[in-house]
Amino acid sequence: MDGDPVVEPELDSFSLTFPLPYRVAFIVVLAVWGWGLNLHFLHIRKIDVPSLIRYPGRSSTTQLPHHHSTYRLATLLSLSSALSILIFWSFAGRDPKRVIDYDWIPMTNLAVTAALFVLPLRRLSVSHSGRRRLLATLRRVSVGGLAEAKDGKFGDILLADVLTSYAKVLGDLFICLCMFFTRNGSATDRPDRGCGGTYLVPLLLAIPSAIRLRQCLIEYLRVRNSPFKESTGWGGQHLANAAKYSTAFPVIILNAMLRNANTNGTPTTSLYRAWIVACLLNSLYSFYWDVAKDWDLTLFAGVQERNSPDHPFGLRRRLLIHKPVVYYFVIALDLALRCTWMIKLQPYLNTISDLESSIFLIVFFEVFRRWVWIFFRVETEWIRNTSTGLGVDDILMSNFNTKDEDEEYVD
Repeated sequence: MDGDPVVEPELDSFSLTFPLPYRVAFIVVLAVWGWGLNLHFLHIRKIDVPSLIRYPGRSSTTQLPHHHSTYRLATLLSLSSALSILIFWSFAGRDPKRVIDYDWIPMTNLAVTAALFVLPLRRLSVSHSGRRRLLATLRRVSVGGLAEAKDGKFGDILLADVLTSYAKVLGDLFICLCMFFTRNGSATDRPDRGCGGTYLVPLLLAIPSAIRLRQCLIEYLRVRNSPFKESTGWGGQHLANAAKYSTAFPVIILNAMLRNANTNGTPTTSLYRAWIVACLLNSLYSFYWDVAKDWDLTLFAGVQERNSPDHPFGLRRRLLIHKPVVYYFVIALDLALRCTWMIKLQPYLNTISDLESSIFLIVFFEVFRRWVWIFFRVETEWIRNTSTGLGVDDILMSNFNTKDEDEEYVD
């Protein structure tokens, strides 16, 4: 997949051209562009994302929409990274020794990227309030915190869910820093995913799922400590959601054990089978939740509800994003991208899956899957908020599809 043969045992062709620090920066910049596209398309579809996440709206109709500020920041980040990688290529020239020696260039780019999220850039017409709000939300979410509904709970949940898809990016960022600050190490050398110890990186990969699990438990406790309401039930859906995030931990643990066992030459048959079972459980449970709970589709509902003449088969009455065929395609895409780990089950693909280019593609596909997921998750939240008299956070997800009988079908 790399195209060129491996140049030397420790540095493959892909890493010579696109070292790990630039891959991390690329995904981060891509995330900003993706969020801008999310905001832009949903704005066109008359879905007010800022109101859902309790972000202050524009005070005047003459002010540009929020996605314009996001595009400006994305453009600035893109120009910075593009200039950096051009300088790096001119100095390193794909020479293995120089690629390793000039690791400070891509690491400087990472520092600049981080700074652009923090520094006020009003003279460049880049909104500082939005980034300030993002950093405040990130601080709260990073310890598993969850705002009240009136303070932007949905925004916290959305950001934490996105972080679960960026877990490997966060792990790669740590690897870059670890290798950079290791004596005689280099951030542009072949990634050492055991840097810092056998289980430190897997522990970091588990943090986003742990954050969402804690948020689910917070939601459950809030329901239990509030007066009972039929619309919210007893909070069981939050425990089921917490269980979904907990299925990520066996996958991470078993994967780390497999990597360690392969390094030590220990037999791995039983571990490998356990890993397959854990991956299947995590992927299928998460796929079910995406479709049935996050998107409120009826594909996994009872026969009568799934086949109701009030809506296309397996979907729901109100479809704001596009025509039904798009929803069917996205359901299939979500399942396929949830199961990219299965390439390791094919003997002729197992080696390819360990190449740096393949690892990067798998990360990219997960980020892409999450980007698509956001459109339909926000659409669902908007429908919940606009089709009933209840507040957006008072709706019991499992019962939502029975509450919009008076809504017209939107093609």
